[in-house]
Amino acid sequence: MSLIEPYYDIGGITIYHADNADVLPLVDPASVDLLLTDPPYGIGLNTDYSGMNGSTRTYRPVVGDQRSFDPTPMLRFERVVLWGANHFADRLPVSSGWLVWDKRAGKQASNFMSDGEMAWCSFSSPLRIFRHLWGVNRDSEQKQSPLHPTQKPVALMRWVLEQWTEPSDLVLDPYMGSGPVARACADLGRRYIGIEIEEQYCEAAVSRLGQLSMAL
Repeated sequence: MSLIEPYYDIGGITIYHADNADVLPLVDPASVDLLLTDPPYGIGLNTDYSGMNGSTRTYRPVVGDQRSFDPTPMLRFERVVLWGANHFADRLPVSSGWLVWDKRAGKQASNFMSDGEMAWCSFSSPLRIFRHLWGVNRDSEQKQSPLHPTQKPVALMRWVLEQWTEPSDLVLDPYMGSGPVARACADLGRRYIGIEIEEQYCEAAVSRLGQLSMAL
């Protein structure tokens, strides 16, 4: 890892502004306690949300989303959680471990996009459901201003970390986006390596970490 200069490296939280194809091969799988990430799904998502349920937001396209997603580089790590994996499940080993994020929090009304999202786990686990309002039923985090077109709540990432990591564990996030996993790791005392190809999202993640510092 010493060959690549970190974009941010404070308090056990390390961020690389880079293509993860350049960084992942340098990470020793034995050093990572959990790989937790939300990669591009390979679905060519239309990130112009203007006009959708009253939204006026338009986002940059997700880098890599125009081609099929290949999860192979992440499968050399022992413990992996991949959000959006239902879109590329045919390229993953069969697993009983799936997570469901219910964006409606159990309410009957449908979300204007999906009602929920799924994550694949490399390890055996009963199916688990996390209920947290999002989208039409926005929580306080999303009301502030969504930073990324497929942004996940920090609360969701904290839930995953609380179940499958311990304090001081190292979490690897090859598709950092705006940094919800980074912030969750900082909140919970986990060490973190994040990789993000777009600098604006690196900036957003660092800003989130700065907000934590100001709150202490």
